[in-house]
Amino acid sequence: MAVSHDLFTQAGESSREEQAPLAWKLRPRTLDEVAGQEHVTGPGGILRAMAASQMRSVIFHGPAGTGKTTLARILAESAHFVFVPLSAIDSGVKEVRQEAERARERWKMNATGTLIFIDEIHRFNRSQQDVLLPFVEDGTMVLFGATTENPWVSINRALLSRCLLVELKALTPEALLNILSRAWGMRLNWWHEGEVAEDLFSRIGERVGGDARLALGTLEQMTLIADARGTALLDETLLDAVMASSAHYHDRAGDSHYDVTSAFIKAMRGSDPDAALYWFGRLLIGGTDPRYVMRRILVHAAEDVGLADPMALVMAQAAWTALEAVGLPEARIPMAEAVLYIATAPKSNTVVSSLARLDDALERWPQSSVPDYLRDKHYSSGEKSAVPYRYPHNFPQHFVEQAYLPDDLQGTILYIPSDQGLEQERARRLADLRRVNHRDV
Repeated sequence: MAVSHDLFTQAGESSREEQAPLAWKLRPRTLDEVAGQEHVTGPGGILRAMAASQMRSVIFHGPAGTGKTTLARILAESAHFVFVPLSAIDSGVKEVRQEAERARERWKMNATGTLIFIDEIHRFNRSQQDVLLPFVEDGTMVLFGATTENPWVSINRALLSRCLLVELKALTPEALLNILSRAWGMRLNWWHEGEVAEDLFSRIGERVGGDARLALGTLEQMTLIADARGTALLDETLLDAVMASSAHYHDRAGDSHYDVTSAFIKAMRGSDPDAALYWFGRLLIGGTDPRYVMRRILVHAAEDVGLADPMALVMAQAAWTALEAVGLPEARIPMAEAVLYIATAPKSNTVVSSLARLDDALERWPQSSVPDYLRDKHYSSGEKSAVPYRYPHNFPQHFVEQAYLPDDLQGTILYIPSDQGLEQERARRLADLRRVNHRDV
């Protein structure tokens, strides 16, 4: 029965390989076959050095389709490690601990290491990332994480400190040309004999944004359309047909969705209304929930404009209300109005930086006592504070010198205003008040 089972398993694997996308069928098996990323795979590159010596945990960061999964598989095979793929989209603490236990057993039973590859690792929250720490620390398993986000923002510092940070870059047109030419040279293994128009591969490379997986997927779709039309010539007409059907597709649950979202946010932050409007349109036409887009607009009105122009948050909230009231397509107008307002407003991130200082203060002084004169008097024992509370409205300009922080935080500055937009006036007034209270920045 075991032999029969193995035969069925092999047949099933063979069938799966035949039905797999072209990018999977033609994935590189060695570092020498990897096109692009020479800065880490070439002589002197960190991954080349690792393959020749000892495995280390790695966080890959970079755009989609740049070879993160492929490189992880190649390195696992070169080290004779068991490769265990997980996705942070549908895995969590339970799955990580299960795989860690299996990894321990492999070390005990046959001295075999485990490489756990976690795609979209930025989608693990902080506590989920913390679960990985002891297993990475003691070598139970080697972690390869992959993210399209900024790792310094999305990954715990404790985890980053235990991993090598490796950036993968969008593939160059030359690298994409090599990949497509290699695929075409092997076409009898996945298609049949055919012809390709001059410069077609260069045209594909120009339209896929450095994404090798998309480039191969486009080539494969062109062959399917060619078969349907009864032609063996791949030309730009077929390329246009493929790109027209996927021009606005950005995988609402995958990498491309987050890439477009990231570009949208950064364009608003970077004060480029044209780019912000373009990426806004891409999100909506790609099928993104407009409430998701509005949440991003609301956050960045406060995060990136903030007190330089508080009306930005009011505009964003008004656009949210309009979306709820009238829906799309009419709500595109107030939504676009909010996008353009935020993109063209003066910028200040002092709210965010103030919160960072607040978090540090709360960690250092979590239980500081409230000064007597600031305490609620409704439950007071009747004892009077040695220092009475002074009501600001009883004093000129509705201000009086008085300490409001706990004694051990005196002199602490959490909010440092910028010199942008309306915050300039706020900064001048606050500087005067702080001088009175002896809390100059």
